[in-house]
Amino acid sequence: MPAYFAFKQPSSPGLEFIIELKDEATIQKARDILSGKEKDAIHVHGRIIKRQQPYNPRFNFCLDPDTISFFEVAIEVCDANMMYVEDHLDEAGGAFLPGGHWCPWDSQLTREVTP
Repeated sequence: MPAYFAFKQPSSPGLEFIIELKDEATIQKARDILSGKEKDAIHVHGRIIKRQQPYNPRFNFCLDPDTISFFEVAIEVCDANMMYVEDHLDEAGGAFLPGGHWCPWDSQLTREVTP
């Protein structure tokens, strides 16, 4: 059964991005991040899908649940804030966010979401 989690970014104040997780190990990792048990690999990474999801209606993109993981350090070319991605979605996957990989460095899981 999928689980949903929200994250925020200080670089996108007042906004929340919702992700869907399907893998039990990844769901547990997210819960460990929220509980404080996981303190290192705490930032969200995944591949963008350019379509809106009912669980995240504010954005015209989502993260492919099968690609979501958590990281401690990542390369610069996949970093962007959620509003910049939304505003430049047509460019994502090319020179901007190559391969559709998005790894917001300042992403912070905030809560588990009940759909």
